Amino acid sequence: MHLVQNTSYSPCVGAPHLFAPREPQLARPVDLQVVCASVLGQIIAQRRLFPVFQPIAKLADGLVYAHEALIRGPEGGNLYAPDALFTQASEEALTFELELACLVVILQRWGELAQHGRLFINISAQALVRLISQVGMQPVIRLMRRWGISCRQLVLEITEHERVLDMQALVDAVKAVRRLGIQIALDDFGDGRSSLRLWSEVRPEVVKIDKYFTKHISTHADKVKTIQALQKIAEIFGSELVAEGIETDDDLRLLRDLGLTYGQGFFLARPRAEPCTAVQPGAVAVMVSRRVAVYPEARQSTQANIFDRLNIMQAPTIGADTPNDQVAALFLMHPHLHALPLVEGDHPIGIINRTSFLERYSKLYSRELWGNKPCLQWANLQPRLIESKHTIDDLLGILTSDDQRYLEDGFIVVDNGRYHGLCRGDQIVKSVTETRIEAARHANPLTFLPGNIPITQHIERMLARNTEFVVGYLDLNNFKSFNDRYGYWRGDEVIRLVAQVAASHVQERRDFLGHVGGDDFIVVFQSTSWAEQCRCMIDEFNTRAAHLFDEADQLKGGIEAQDRQGFTHFFALTTLSIGAVQVSPGDFSNAEQVANAAAAAKHAAKSSACGMAVRRHNAEKLA
Repeated sequence: MHLVQNTSYSPCVGAPHLFAPREPQLARPVDLQVVCASVLGQIIAQRRLFPVFQPIAKLADGLVYAHEALIRGPEGGNLYAPDALFTQASEEALTFELELACLVVILQRWGELAQHGRLFINISAQALVRLISQVGMQPVIRLMRRWGISCRQLVLEITEHERVLDMQALVDAVKAVRRLGIQIALDDFGDGRSSLRLWSEVRPEVVKIDKYFTKHISTHADKVKTIQALQKIAEIFGSELVAEGIETDDDLRLLRDLGLTYGQGFFLARPRAEPCTAVQPGAVAVMVSRRVAVYPEARQSTQANIFDRLNIMQAPTIGADTPNDQVAALFLMHPHLHALPLVEGDHPIGIINRTSFLERYSKLYSRELWGNKPCLQWANLQPRLIESKHTIDDLLGILTSDDQRYLEDGFIVVDNGRYHGLCRGDQIVKSVTETRIEAARHANPLTFLPGNIPITQHIERMLARNTEFVVGYLDLNNFKSFNDRYGYWRGDEVIRLVAQVAASHVQERRDFLGHVGGDDFIVVFQSTSWAEQCRCMIDEFNTRAAHLFDEADQLKGGIEAQDRQGFTHFFALTTLSIGAVQVSPGDFSNAEQVANAAAAAKHAAKSSACGMAVRRHNAEKLA
C-alpha cells in the first residue's frame, strides 16, 4: 500500500458508518464538510469499497492454505484498482484513513461469508505503527469477535512501498500484534524496499517473494539461485515462503521442485468476490504430476578470488639499497623461498629470483666484488603483480603471454597495489587448472552444456520423485581416428555438432541435455517420444558429420589411421550411437547406478547395426 508522511489526523467521514454503534471508534470527530468534499472520502462514506480474495495454496498438493484479501473501488470507475485508490489517497492525505477502512471492510465481509480459513490483510508499516500507538488493537479485536473471526485466522501482511523510517516503532507494534495471536507476513520481498534488515528485525512467520523473482523462473538460472538463497535465509529466521505471481505451468513446476511450500498467482486462481475452495484443475495437475522440472543452467563462472586457492607466502621484503650479502643471508634463513620482493614503501618495485641470484653470488670473487653493493642491479624490475581482486580467469592472459619469467620468478600478490605476499608460478598454473576442471564439472567449456554435477543432481531429483524416465547415453564411433587425422580443432567441431543436433531434438523444459566430457553426452528424457527423438539425432548427425570429412575421405567412406596399439586400419565415417535405459520407480537407488546402466546400454549400441540399444532394468533389447 502507498504511504504518505502526514502527521495530521483527519479520519474520513465513512469511519463512523463502518463501525457498529456503541463500539469503540477508530476515528475521531472530523469536519464532515471538508471530508465529504474529498472524492475518496465520499467513496469510503458510501461504503463503495469491497474486497476480493485470492487463494494461497500448498504447492505439494494444491490444497488452499489461506486467502489474501485485495481491495477494490467502485466498479467501472477510475478508482477501481488498488493502485489508483492509494494514489488518490496519497494526493488527498487520506492514506491512513483508507487503510483503516479497508481493514474494516475486509473483516466484515470475511465474517459475513462465515469463513474459517486463514486471512491475509495488507497493511503498511506506518499504518500499523499509527494504529497501535494512537488507537490500539482492542477496537479491532472487538469487531473481529462480533464477526466471529479468531485472531489465529488473521495474518497482517506488511506492505512497504516507502522505506521504514522508525524500525523500532514497527518492531514494538509487531510485538503488540503477536501477543494477541495474530501472525505477521512480509509482502513483496525483493522489490527494493522490503529489505533484509526488515526481515531480520520483524521475523515474520511468512515472507512473500516478489513476483519479479518467480516470473519466468523456469528460464532464468539466476532467479533459481536467488530463490535457493532466500530459502536458506528463511530457514535461519524461521519463516515460511510464499511464491507470488505464478502464471505458467513451467514456473509452478520448478517452484514446487525447489521445495517452496506455498504459492499464489493467476495460474492457481484469480481473485474472486467469494473465496474459492480449490485452485484451478490445471494447476493441481502440475502439482501432483511426477514430471520433474528441468532447472535452467547458467554457465559456471570461474570468478573465484585467487585467495581461495593460492598458497600465498609471507616473505620478508628488501629495499633497493639492500646489500647483496643481506639478500644471500635471507635466502639462507628461508630455504623455502623461491624469491624475495623489492618494496619501496608499501609498493613492490621488483623481485629477485633465488636460483639466478645464488648462481651469480656464488661465483669466484663475486662476494668480494658485489657483497656490499645494492641488490637492485640483480633484480627483475618488471615483476608480475597479481591484484587480490583478480579472478582465476584474469590470470589466463598472464599464463598465455610471451613473457614467461613468472614460471621461475613467481608472482607478487598485492592488495590495492600494496605488497601482500609471494606466490610461485606453478601454484598459479595449478590453481587455474583446478578451477577449470571444477567449472567443467558444472558446465562444459566447449559446449556450455551442464556437466557431471548438474547431470547427477537432475537424475537424483528424478529418482526422488519416483517418476518414469529414460536416460540416453550419446557416444561417437570412430571419433579418435577423425581427431588424429584432422586435429583437435576439427575434432571440437564434431563435438559441438553432437551438442547442436541433440539440443534440436530434445523438448525444452521436459528433457535434460548434459555433456559428460569429450564425445560423451547424456539426455534425461521425460518425453514419451524419446525413441523417435533418439533416431532423429542419429540420422541427422550421421548425415551432417559426413560433410566434416575431406571430400576424398567422404568418397572412400572413411580414413586410414592408427588404432590405440599403433596398427593402421581403415575406419568408417564418424557416426553417433545412443544407449538408452528405461527407468521405473524402484529400479535404482542412486544416480551412479543409473549412469552405469546407461553406459552398458551405450556399449551395446556401439555394436548395433542401427546405432541404438535400449535396456530396461535387468533386461536388454536392441532397438
